[in-house]
Amino acid sequence: MRKTALLAAAFTTLAAAQVSAADLPGKGITVKPAQSTITEETFQTLLVSRALEKLGYTVDDPSEVDYNVAYTSIAAGDTTFVATNWKPLHDDMYQAAGGDAKFYRQGTYVQGAAQGYLIDKKTAEKYHITNIGQLKDPKVAKLFDTNDDGKADLTGCTPGWGCDDVISHQVKAFGLSNTVQNNQGNYSAMIADTITRFKDGKPVLYYTWTPYWVSDVLVPGRDVVWLQVPFSSMPGAQKDVDTKLPNGANYGFPVNTMHIVANKEWAQKNPAAAKLFAEMKLPLADINAQNARMHQGQSSEADINAHVNGWIKAHQAQFDGWVKDALAAGK
Repeated sequence: MRKTALLAAAFTTLAAAQVSAADLPGKGITVKPAQSTITEETFQTLLVSRALEKLGYTVDDPSEVDYNVAYTSIAAGDTTFVATNWKPLHDDMYQAAGGDAKFYRQGTYVQGAAQGYLIDKKTAEKYHITNIGQLKDPKVAKLFDTNDDGKADLTGCTPGWGCDDVISHQVKAFGLSNTVQNNQGNYSAMIADTITRFKDGKPVLYYTWTPYWVSDVLVPGRDVVWLQVPFSSMPGAQKDVDTKLPNGANYGFPVNTMHIVANKEWAQKNPAAAKLFAEMKLPLADINAQNARMHQGQSSEADINAHVNGWIKAHQAQFDGWVKDALAAGK
């Protein structure tokens, strides 16, 4: 009798599990994530993908495209979401692709994303350089000349990224066109050269952002210093943005927030996923730490998946809470 009861209970549990799997809001729906070609963004993207899978969705591997292509593709419904929408850095691309009429953007995934210009601490202290405007002086600019053309070489951005437009605009706005060369190209390759120069004891001038591994290698305050800018000046949709901080310092870029952006029509049809996108939060320090591990050699697909699994395990209650709230919203 007891054995029969146990078997019955086991079958009931199994049936319930099968019913609940069939009842998951994402069953039969395929999600197509996008991200930029920055491999360090995979961590943020896969974390969202994992949560979507818990809701029953089938999630494709992220397609790597330029940001403007990602926004256009999401607006058209060919791609489902991107987990790295920078606000306000991406405002022009976001608006150009359709803005709030085409996109669902609720909640804040990551807070406190900073960016700006840095130079090595040794040169900063020796020549009392605190502001990028000082590079209008050809003598100061020449300190950072890597190819003997008389201009400072600034390690800039990959064309097509939001930062590229800002840097190009600011070089002109701050009157630096005659003394500073904004080097555009593959950021990974350019920053690798910059780090090599630093290790050789040579002056360096570069742009970077957080979260990213660069500030784990060239540590602000220890190895390098942030430069202030002469005044606030941003292009396009950001033209009225005041980049001055409450303490009066101005590093040329507003502190950004990062958001999960999805196709609006899709989000309306998938309230469980929409709730998930609005609730998920990831500490900036956790992204920095994961990116640093990638830079130290843990950068394979298997490594990144292990980092994602490790993060979920360490924050299981929070992760399960997002999924529970999303399931409730999907009913």
